[in-house]
Amino acid sequence: MIRNFLLYKYMLFFLFVGIAYPQKVDTLKKDVSPNVVLIYLDDSGYGDYAHNGNPTIKTPNITKLKQSGINFTQFYVTSPACSASRYSIMTGRYPGRSGLGSWVIGPRSQRHIHKQEITLAEGLKSIGYKTGMFGKWHLGTPNEQNGHSSDALPLAHGFDEWIGTNVSHDYKNAMLIQSNPEGNNPITGYDVLATNLPSSIAASTSLTGVCTKAAINFIRSNQNRPFFAYIAYNMPHLGLFVSSEFQGKSRKGELGDVMEELDASIGDIINTLEDVGVRENTIVIFSSDNGPWIVFSNRSDTKYGDTRLKVGYATPFRDGKGSTWEGGHRVPGIISWPAKIKGNRNEQTPVSTLDVLPTIFSITGVSLPIDRTIDGRDISSLLLSEGHYSQINDFKLFYNYTDNLPSAIRKGPWKLHVRIGSQTKNNYGFVASRETPLLFQVEEDLGERINRADQQSEKTLELLFELEQFEQELKKEGSFWD
Repeated sequence: MIRNFLLYKYMLFFLFVGIAYPQKVDTLKKDVSPNVVLIYLDDSGYGDYAHNGNPTIKTPNITKLKQSGINFTQFYVTSPACSASRYSIMTGRYPGRSGLGSWVIGPRSQRHIHKQEITLAEGLKSIGYKTGMFGKWHLGTPNEQNGHSSDALPLAHGFDEWIGTNVSHDYKNAMLIQSNPEGNNPITGYDVLATNLPSSIAASTSLTGVCTKAAINFIRSNQNRPFFAYIAYNMPHLGLFVSSEFQGKSRKGELGDVMEELDASIGDIINTLEDVGVRENTIVIFSSDNGPWIVFSNRSDTKYGDTRLKVGYATPFRDGKGSTWEGGHRVPGIISWPAKIKGNRNEQTPVSTLDVLPTIFSITGVSLPIDRTIDGRDISSLLLSEGHYSQINDFKLFYNYTDNLPSAIRKGPWKLHVRIGSQTKNNYGFVASRETPLLFQVEEDLGERINRADQQSEKTLELLFELEQFEQELKKEGSFWD
């Protein structure tokens, strides 16, 4: 009798604990395997967001994301153009190692991201993650030049499913494609949903919503297992397309409408994570592939129409997309993980998209490959232990131009240019070469206005030597295409 009473008493106790602390038990269970959501916009500048000071574009959901995590005020991409930038965030490697040869590969390009590259998706899939991509790929297209290779599209690189465009939606022959085991267009395993974007207005205006809906369905379907969702929105790359729900709603015109639809979509994704009970243990990374396309900011007659008010802002940095000035490479960057990261933090330590793969691999327990160079750093101690960064290697970044080779190097607060790269053809009164490099202290001089090369001759020589060393390393190592 006593024994039965005690057993009953203990059962009631454990039942009470389970009811009173369900979130804690669930968090502990999922602690080892956080979900990962990577949101990557296209051509969105540092100054396009309310939390970075834009006075007329409302981005409350991105602000909320920042408040739940870390806002990096010095967040960089490796290239000021899409294919090269996307290669780096997927592999943790500089574009010069890709073998692609150019910062942008079109739908008829023979090459694509090589099958031997190890992507973020492949690493996470190897330890049981479900992986999905929703949005612009731009790392290859099956075509006559490559024998309609299946290696050109996302399923060959670790993704279980995909819906999105093969290239930027402004290519005349761009396609909206969805993976389908029974499909056979443009190759086996896929279906083409729309062709000849952006002439298909209905398809183009639906892009943001289509990717958001697919990402939400993916999250709901995989809420009980670890997942990786790569959400690569096409906007605000020109031409701008927005759904009817958001047309004319922003104070900032068409660009504002597009940005506010993106913000609402990101809010829907975060709300879905909360609804299914996985937000606390989901790492959300938010950024853009490069800065705004300012070469169109003074043009009134283009294939995109009058673009003078349709281009975003790199403020307070110089230039934008297609440039090795800060405005091309320095972009918004937020990382949020409520279960582990102290929220509402502005972090001035510089980081880059190269750091994403080694950091996520470290957190999730994926082994880094040892048969190739990984250029990024594991910055998990920076994320998880505010003020204790001793485990992180010093920041160094090479700014890559059209040929995927460096034009500039940053080490600490110092940045050295050996050639000026800009689609605007504006050199802002400077000349740069290996014989006469430019040196800026970019933490004091955000706009790169004051050349300090003569005053800092030792630093100039040091950075020039490191840049030339890196070039030799790239040439010696080559790529998987060699």
